[in-house]
Amino acid sequence: MTEKEKMLAGEIYSAVDPQLIEELAEVKEIIHDYNLLRPSEKEEAREILKGLLGHIADDNILINQPFYCDYGKQISVGKRFFANFNFTVLDEARVTIGDDCFIGPNVSIYTACHSTDPVERNSRREWAEPVTIGNNVWIGGSVTILPGVTIGDNVTIGAGSVVTKDIPSNSIAVGNPCKVVKTIFSIF
Repeated sequence: MTEKEKMLAGEIYSAVDPQLIEELAEVKEIIHDYNLLRPSEKEEAREILKGLLGHIADDNILINQPFYCDYGKQISVGKRFFANFNFTVLDEARVTIGDDCFIGPNVSIYTACHSTDPVERNSRREWAEPVTIGNNVWIGGSVTILPGVTIGDNVTIGAGSVVTKDIPSNSIAVGNPCKVVKTIFSIF
């Protein structure tokens, strides 16, 4: 297996593999161009995102600049997706976001994992775990979502939360670590 194949399979891989370094550099160039677009250049922004991200469900996508990601191709967003300023996605593994999701400013989603052992960590070997976000989710400003987390449907994550574990559907969750504080029942 190549180091990229290992990365995508969730196995330990070398983060300094030349192929991966080259892909990261290419994406940085694309992101640089995206982040320099004028607000009036909405169609150009959509076209860049269509080429960058792995899947976009419809043209109703808006990611306010600046936006940052590592590879882009592991990111999938559903219909009517919105992310505010400073959205950061380290997509060494798949990041799947459902329909009607809204992301507040300064939100970060991480899939890359590193050893807590300094010798192992300094070897630049790492692994990645996917993040899944369901439909109808609101993620408040300055939330951090850690590797391997699944957030269910109809969830609100309060501003400033650090999501370290799965959050079930129909929940309001807040805090560091993020915990469910209320279960909601839809009136629709």
